[in-house]
Amino acid sequence: MIQPDLCDGCLDCEEACEKLHGASRIMIREIEGSYYPIICQQCEDAPCKTICPTEAIEDKEVQSEKCIGCGLCMLICPFGAVVMEDRKAQKCHQCPDLDTPACIKACSKRAINIIDTEKLKLEKQAKHIAKLSGVGKKSKQGSDIINVLTAKTRAKGAFK
Repeated sequence: MIQPDLCDGCLDCEEACEKLHGASRIMIREIEGSYYPIICQQCEDAPCKTICPTEAIEDKEVQSEKCIGCGLCMLICPFGAVVMEDRKAQKCHQCPDLDTPACIKACSKRAINIIDTEKLKLEKQAKHIAKLSGVGKKSKQGSDIINVLTAKTRAKGAFK
């Protein structure tokens, strides 16, 4: 997850990535005083993977020995996240060999992060269930009235 409003353009993430991989697979772009991290979004149906004539692009990374440097992946990427270095395509693969990707570790503002979508879904479901679990319970006055209010009722201040 990228939060451009937190990015201050320090380029620490680019430097950390370049130090680890030889070329930065994340780019920070400035537009009108705001900074935007550009990074591979790991598309489900990745156009870069589809267009690659040598099948060098796999789910999360580029097999450099198969890459012929044609640049089609770079041209078709809707995010501009594929980079060419020494006539080979490179894109973020989220540093699977590290506990935390280098760019995330280097970002002091926490503008970049990886979100576990399954964990996020479960958290949202738990919050929703917690809200629902109060429906149908007895009110503080001891009546059996279900405590569900419409926005209009709340606006009128009928229940306080």
